[in-house]
Amino acid sequence: MRKPVIAIAGLACENSTFTPSRTDAAAFHPKRGKEIIEKYDFLHPGTTLSNAATWVGALIGHALPGGVVKRDSFELLAGEIVSRLEKIVEARWIDGLWFDIHGAMHVEGVEDVEAELLRRIRKVIGPHVLVSASMDLHGNVSRQLAHQTDLVTCYRTAPHIDVRETKQRACQNLVELIQQQPESLKRMRPLKAWVPLPVLLPGEQTSTRVEPASHIYAAVPGVADGNDVIDAAIWVGYAWADEWRNRAIVMVTGWEEATVVKGAEKLATIFWASHADFKFVAPTGSFKECLDAALASSKRPYFISDSGDNPTAGGSGDMTWGLHKLLARSEFKEESGPKVIYASVPGKTAVAEAVKAGVNATVTVTAGAEVDDIHAGPITLTGRVHSIKHGDVNAETEVVLQVGSVFVILTKLRKPYHKEHDFTDLDLKPRSAAIVIVKIGYLEPELYDMAADWMMALTPGGVDQDLERLGHHKIRRPMWPFDKKWEHPPDLTARLIPPSNEPLTGPDD
Repeated sequence: MRKPVIAIAGLACENSTFTPSRTDAAAFHPKRGKEIIEKYDFLHPGTTLSNAATWVGALIGHALPGGVVKRDSFELLAGEIVSRLEKIVEARWIDGLWFDIHGAMHVEGVEDVEAELLRRIRKVIGPHVLVSASMDLHGNVSRQLAHQTDLVTCYRTAPHIDVRETKQRACQNLVELIQQQPESLKRMRPLKAWVPLPVLLPGEQTSTRVEPASHIYAAVPGVADGNDVIDAAIWVGYAWADEWRNRAIVMVTGWEEATVVKGAEKLATIFWASHADFKFVAPTGSFKECLDAALASSKRPYFISDSGDNPTAGGSGDMTWGLHKLLARSEFKEESGPKVIYASVPGKTAVAEAVKAGVNATVTVTAGAEVDDIHAGPITLTGRVHSIKHGDVNAETEVVLQVGSVFVILTKLRKPYHKEHDFTDLDLKPRSAAIVIVKIGYLEPELYDMAADWMMALTPGGVDQDLERLGHHKIRRPMWPFDKKWEHPPDLTARLIPPSNEPLTGPDD
């Protein structure tokens, strides 16, 4: 039998429409051709998937979450994806496409952009090619996107510890589907049962570490592993974009109509039954309340999430509001005060000046709010240069400035701080600090394991956890938690999505 050929393409980013920053093409760090195969070890030569199919990379790009993607940047990358796929199709028959996306990308002037990108791709690869998409559970699955894909799956954990597993599953499902096909254009298409839910919550209220998300997602394998089912997935959606498609979605794919409908409605019912039970994954409070609690506690290190400017949820990472509040506290004015690490604030000029002065020099620099100055302006710091590091993939250059008892991390470009080595590489010892403040929402696994205790500060910013004060205008209503009273319960009936090679008709509900 002929070895099937599968192309790989996609763009992935999580974009807040409430963040003033913009994401450009370079932020996607695009990979092309063999670079894509090298990125994913489950496609390396000798692996099961490599032996089962010939994988051909077009272009993929994964950007750090942030503000809306610039239109010209999207057109540049999307145009190259189309161009590369055209050359692949000219050279060989394509059986499948792995659509490697996130699901919460937003582009200037384009809504439901993943569906738009796939529309363009479909014009090149044709309707006969089977498409399998892998997504983040914080992505959005519009009816149009569900229609154009044949298979779609997403992570089942938050924090996401099953990223590799999910992408591999998307590829394995695609290979198995292709292997079942006749050697003709008459492809067999799975049935897709899709249920939208009127719920839009931040990830910090839907972590699978805690209830109710833990039992909701625990139900997914029971449906996904059933007879005549290929996959089952639940998306909680992306809360920080004001877009009509943004809401929770359940989707089950398989071969028997009654089975996929029953499975999708079962998961949707479990989800909706708990919609009012979602709470934050940690104790919360104002920034002041979190600092007060940390100082009063004997547990060390005490972590605080400066959540409103979380760069891995779509925040600019550029805000200085939290740092202004921190340095105004009398407890941290002297070097002998409680040791605090603050991560982080970007400032190209500040970093350059600190690098020029060198370690142990005392400098006065101004950083932050170059993009996001809505809540606070740039901050001027006078302190000792504690350490300097070059070569970070995100920040490029990092500087630690000690101001009183606070060790402030300044970066040339914004960077998330998720791992212990992010700190120890800067000659910082987070385990022996009194307080560690990170621009993040729920703590990533290494930080969570390191924290003796923690709170999430409900701070302002482009990914404000208080969704109702952000000002959504385009989302569908009613929507929980924006609407607390319901005249009628939502319709949790599964909608059968037509196969990708047949027209999509009916209301876009």
